Amino acid sequence: MTAPTRHVRSFAVVLTERQGERLPRWLDAVRQDDHPSLHTLAAGTDRDLDAVIAGLTLPWNSGAVEGHVSRIEMPKRQMFGRAGFDLLLKRREGKGQRD
Repeated sequence: MTAPTRHVRSFAVVLTERQGERLPRWLDAVRQDDHPSLHTLAAGTDRDLDAVIAGLTLPWNSGAVEGHVSRIEMPKRQMFGRAGFDLLLKRREGKGQRD
């Protein structure tokens, strides 16, 4: 197995098994090999290492919040540049919402 493949597979284990405490050792191992694409990933991860480790370790996530934001933003994105006030009112009335 080649070094990049080994690094990618071990990184996948860190991600899927949420083993954030192993990330600094993985980053050190990547830096020891000469693979520029993996060095780019390591450098990006280093920029906010504490947050990345917390995201891979702690049980909390922002999934529910992101879902609400996506639900709220969807009509805006769908109508951007196409909707006049009348069309937006019709969409609202069609969903049974009243003031």
